[in-house]
Amino acid sequence: MRTTLTGRPAKATTTAVDRPAGLRPGWLVAGVLAVAVALVAGVCLGPVVLPPGSVAAELLNLLPGVRLNSGLTEREIAIVTELRLPRVVLGLLVGGLLALAGGCYQGVFRNPLADPYLLGVAAGAGLGVTAAIALGAGDLLAGLPVTVPLAAFVGSLGAVALTYVLGAAGGRGGSTATLILAGVAVSAFLSAGQTYLLQRNSDTIQQVYSWLLGRLATAGWADVRLVLPYFLLTTVVVLLHRRELDVLSVGDDEAISLGLHPQRSRYLLIAAASLGTAAAVSASGLIGFVGIIVPHTVRLLAGSSYRVILPLSLLFGAAFLALTDVVARTAAAPSEVPIGVVTALLGGPFFVLVLRTIRRMPT
Repeated sequence: MRTTLTGRPAKATTTAVDRPAGLRPGWLVAGVLAVAVALVAGVCLGPVVLPPGSVAAELLNLLPGVRLNSGLTEREIAIVTELRLPRVVLGLLVGGLLALAGGCYQGVFRNPLADPYLLGVAAGAGLGVTAAIALGAGDLLAGLPVTVPLAAFVGSLGAVALTYVLGAAGGRGGSTATLILAGVAVSAFLSAGQTYLLQRNSDTIQQVYSWLLGRLATAGWADVRLVLPYFLLTTVVVLLHRRELDVLSVGDDEAISLGLHPQRSRYLLIAAASLGTAAAVSASGLIGFVGIIVPHTVRLLAGSSYRVILPLSLLFGAAFLALTDVVARTAAAPSEVPIGVVTALLGGPFFVLVLRTIRRMPT
């Protein structure tokens, strides 16, 4: 008889967990190609349209030991390497983080429509940024472009920490349902604080809402360097524990019988996903729907195992946001549409499609 990590016999109902559908090479290749296409398209398209072949050659020139004649002028090379490429790379990092965190939250809470802002990240970031702008932190710390991102980052993590404390106080270690309720309460409380600050400092409303609607305008490679460590940490932790989400999906009793500590695994994954979401929000503002649309689409197309959902969400989420940013930059050129508006326009029809799909499913 096969035994588990704890020496106890495994139950027959764990068959689906023991042999989940693996990640097919074709889907992995498709994800990598999607990222490559998004990278080239994001650098090519803009007020000055550049030839894709020349852009690809110039991007290859960034690799050590590669020297190709791209045919671009010095001005065009500067546009590629100093203006567009940092923005596209930031979009790839933020999109990958939001989609990966969304897929992780969906697994932890066993809800395919959970999103990275479930535990108050958005409300905490909004309050932090509103306080920084309304109270003049930007003027007091002139010349430090990290002021608003830092306020968003601290506010996001503070909101998640408060949610955890309330959730833990509501029961033994805090169940997922208790955490969700705590997240709703924290979000409402912090949103009320943000509204109060805006009402008292009405002259800052436009600046705050510009941030809340999301944007990927960067100060060069500095924003990328700020997000990259959190991207790497979140990606490594979540992907190394993706198999545990498949085990958690069958219930705590089954997970314990397989030698897993459900609460510890949940909180580790929540902490990693929340850290990545906070980093993404600090750099881009509040961009909605990425953490719902991408993981749920991957689930519908490629399979329900988190061994598949998480790595593909990372790749396709990165490509999705980078391509969405291209639409935001070009749809109303020379002005820009807030990227959060574009993702919301895509998210509405997506939920209609999901509802129609659910209605057609046999009961």
